[in-house]
Parts: sequence; structure tokens; C-alpha cells
Amino acid sequence: MIKRAVVPGTFDPITCGHLDVIERAAGIFDELVVGVAASEHKNGVGTLFTLEERIGLVRAATAHLPHVQVDGVSGLLVDFVRAHGAAAVVKGLRALTDFEHEFQMAALNWRMDADFETLFIMAAPEYMFLSSSAVKEVARLGGRLDGLVPPQVLEPLGNRFATDGTEVLSFTG
Repeated sequence: MIKRAVVPGTFDPITCGHLDVIERAAGIFDELVVGVAASEHKNGVGTLFTLEERIGLVRAATAHLPHVQVDGVSGLLVDFVRAHGAAAVVKGLRALTDFEHEFQMAALNWRMDADFETLFIMAAPEYMFLSSSAVKEVARLGGRLDGLVPPQVLEPLGNRFATDGTEVLSFTG
């Protein structure tokens, strides 16, 4: 039996922390589906990249992983998991605040569909501080992004901001 799991996220943009969790999960499961959430307004703020751009960046960053596919998620995660025949959802955790939120989401998903498990992978120590929000702030302020995002994301992310730190609305990646 092939064991397939889903790693969901907004990935705006994908970070080295996200990639670490995806790589580690890919070593556990036969197949992995990275579900890029449509979430156009996460935490009340619009996404920096469109869904199509984020899917492209995740595909580029995971191209070296042969049993990983990337797909967009537009509805409920439980429906996405069912549609892909996954046995588990894998989530990365950085801190206690991540756990509280992810614990609530796992319980809600279990309430809607108890046929799959939610598994947590702790962030590697070198990525425990890393978030997409922090990466966007560093990019906006013109800071160095190497080691924070996969190499495939450096140029598109850097191009997203003008030299004055304002967001550039066109993607040239």
C-alpha cells in the first residue's frame, strides 16, 4: 500500500523552513502532495504572490524531490486530503504558539473526517525563528535573503519590492 501525505500551507513565499519539513516528510512517505492554500487574505492581509505564483515557486523549490507533487487548495483541507487519497497531514511546528493553532486545526479536521491523521514535525533549530512574514519584512527592507528562502525564490522575492521598500505589483520571476 502506498502511503501518501499532504503538507498544506500558504507558502507566501516558501521558506527554507517549509522546504526542510517537506524534505523530511518526503523521506517518511511514499508520496507527498504539497497543498498550496488559496488563502488570499491570511491574517487579514493579502498574499504577496498569487496562488499560481506560489504554486510555481513551491514546484521549483521541490523539483529535486521525485515523489512530491504540488497542487492548489481552494476549499476545506479535509476535502483536499480525501481527493488525494492521503493517509496523513503533516504540519511543521516552530514554537508553542504554532502548536496551539495547529492543535485546534487538527481537532477540527478530525471532527470533520477521522480517516486521516495529523502528524507534526518540529522545525530544525536553524529554522525555528523563520516565518514567511519575517522573510517578507527582510525583503521589504532590502536585507539578505540567502539561507531564508530556497535559491529559486531569491530573485522573485527580491523583484517584488522596489528599492524604497514598497511592493511592486508585477511578478517577474
